[in-house]
Amino acid sequence: MEVKIINKSHHALPAYATPLSAGMDLRANLDEPLVVEPFARVLVPTGLFIALPEGYEAQVRPRSGLALKHGLTVLNSPGTIDADYRGEVCVILANLSQQPFTVNDGERVAQMVVARHERVEWQPSEVLDATERGAGGFGHTGV
Repeated sequence: MEVKIINKSHHALPAYATPLSAGMDLRANLDEPLVVEPFARVLVPTGLFIALPEGYEAQVRPRSGLALKHGLTVLNSPGTIDADYRGEVCVILANLSQQPFTVNDGERVAQMVVARHERVEWQPSEVLDATERGAGGFGHTGV
């Protein structure tokens, strides 16, 4: 699938790291380093603008290495970029650790997955079909 993209950053376009990768790394596009204080959140610009086709979204997700090693995550994970959005792709990065983290220009801060989605039409009803699970919610299977 081809997607139009404007790259106002000074970095290469996002690319898949391996042939079976689902996500492409997003890089920070910064004029100067950005410090993310413990338990704080920042908006990290990427310099990218995209035009997804109808029926698709881009999901902005955390990078597992940053999460494990530094406690950094994408706060609204996954962040959703709708097909009609034409603004800059940015990442809401949160630091869940007790140490400040410095984001440098070009650093890979998140990953982006492009996915198809469906739209629903609600059908008001008084009864739902029965299932084995029923209304079992959080922790209903034990453990």
